Amino acid sequence: MSATNGRVAVSRETVLLRWLSDRGLCLATGERTVEFYRRLTASRLPGVVEVVPADGMLLLVLAPGMPMPAGLPELLDGLNGPPEMEPTMEHCIPVRFDGEDLPAIAGQAGYAEEGLIELLCSLTLGVKFLGFQPGFAYLDGLPPKLHLPRRPNPRKHVPAGSVALAGGYCGIYPLAGPGGWHLLGTTEAMLFDPAADPPARFRPGDTVKLVAT
Repeated sequence: MSATNGRVAVSRETVLLRWLSDRGLCLATGERTVEFYRRLTASRLPGVVEVVPADGMLLLVLAPGMPMPAGLPELLDGLNGPPEMEPTMEHCIPVRFDGEDLPAIAGQAGYAEEGLIELLCSLTLGVKFLGFQPGFAYLDGLPPKLHLPRRPNPRKHVPAGSVALAGGYCGIYPLAGPGGWHLLGTTEAMLFDPAADPPARFRPGDTVKLVAT
């Protein structure tokens, strides 16, 4: 990074940070995505309209015509320091483990169905980022045995409230729609309400516990 006419400039070849467009900056944050998401949202850097977390990276959406935000290089320097995590909110989600794919998943992972349910309820899952649907959270913390690929033939209709897993993540469908994840069960918990503030129940950095009902 360097300064040009009083503005901070960055090469497009920089591994840590690169421009995606005249309004989009992509930050490679790796396993510390949630930490830097919180740090950047709390800092309220001038000209930053939105901070969007993804898998191992962040997208900074800038206001039209804005240069790289002042103060961003100093925040990025913290990547070399120890993690600074704020307290998180824990959500307990009641689940009926009646998913169509539960028997096959249990067998593939080497568990009886009851054993798989017990394992899932013992885990503390972390919200890494949201996407796919409004309020759909990608939850990590699954053991390697449950890191399954997506279904080869996605379903045309997955009911709202479906609890599923694929690609190393667990997720809960806030809305009905097509989906290629393996169905574990269902919940009646509301995960997205456009009239609420914030509308999404989960935020990056939160933790989730599944509770069998």
